[in-house]
Amino acid sequence: MSVRFNHTIVHSRDNRESAAFFADLLGLDITGEWGPFVAVGLADGVTLDFATVPEGAITPQHYAFLVSEDEFDAAYAKIRERGIEHYADPQRRLPGRINHNDGGRGVYFMDPAGHAMELITVPYGGLPS
Repeated sequence: MSVRFNHTIVHSRDNRESAAFFADLLGLDITGEWGPFVAVGLADGVTLDFATVPEGAITPQHYAFLVSEDEFDAAYAKIRERGIEHYADPQRRLPGRINHNDGGRGVYFMDPAGHAMELITVPYGGLPS
């Protein structure tokens, strides 16, 4: 199959603020700006294209990212250093903690526009055997 994910548009109150927040947290680069979009590059040429939209037009979404153990450590250190509210669960009942689902580690937090972000080190269901 040749179908591959290429990009998605992420609504934000301020495209530069949201793109910088995300890129800095995960050690990524802002890879381009065109029209209303500020793009952050991920693996395999995928981009998150942040667009400024009216606040009332933002529907909170969930974005989950599979990261390495080292990337998780670096991002989680920034989350704690910056006092970003974070949770071990998507219902936000376990504040200030991470989870160990599927033998890995995971954390949930909100981005500046109110999107629920998730970092995991092992995909749901565990690693293939």
